[in-house]
Amino acid sequence: MRLPIADKKLLSLIPQRAPMVMVSSLMSYTSDRLVASFIVDRDALFVWGDELSESGLLEHMAQAVALHTGYGYYIRGEKAPTGYIGSMQHVEIYALPHVGQEVFTEIHIVQEFMGVTLVEIITKLEGEILAKAQMKTVIANK
Repeated sequence: MRLPIADKKLLSLIPQRAPMVMVSSLMSYTSDRLVASFIVDRDALFVWGDELSESGLLEHMAQAVALHTGYGYYIRGEKAPTGYIGSMQHVEIYALPHVGQEVFTEIHIVQEFMGVTLVEIITKLEGEILAKAQMKTVIANK
């Protein structure tokens, strides 16, 4: 079931703005997991020909992590801090989605310590894994 988070509300939860928005909706959330979707639009940045590029897929994965942070702060009634990607590692891309397809990305928070978060990310299309990675994020001092 989709959470009622899409469109303008979704944009209040992530720092990106058009044309860099690479998430379409927030599907589910817990304190250590999130599933977000992205419908590949022909006009989206990082679309080459009829498919989303590798860098576009990685950007979508990173925005899913940002959405987890933003939504967590939102439900606590707090303003989300600025965060940064510390590193992306163990990246494996098996296939790329095409225009009109909807991908689903699940993030799992592995560890959080002193503003540094280790996240595992898996992106799927129709149940098949397209890509996976680990990412470290860092929350900037407020």
